[in-house]
Amino acid sequence: MKKTDLAKNDAKKLMNKMVQGGPSFGNAASAGVDKREQRKRDQALGLVPFAVKLNGDLVKRLQTLATERGVDMNTLVADVLAKGLDN
Repeated sequence: MKKTDLAKNDAKKLMNKMVQGGPSFGNAASAGVDKREQRKRDQALGLVPFAVKLNGDLVKRLQTLATERGVDMNTLVADVLAKGLDN
């Protein structure tokens, strides 16, 4: 076989995988839609993404507190910040 024939065969295999809709293509599309929908829900609730860098020990304390209270990190951090700002 020539080198060009090998390249053509590889291209055909790739095209067949794309047409069949392999798991990687299907999962990527559905994950993108879910993130977009989540952003719309967050915006409707008035939530704004807010990234900060924290000390690792502080993060562990926050994770422990969130587990003890049975809430997610977003809720816990919002509560802690609100209480801290009220003082």
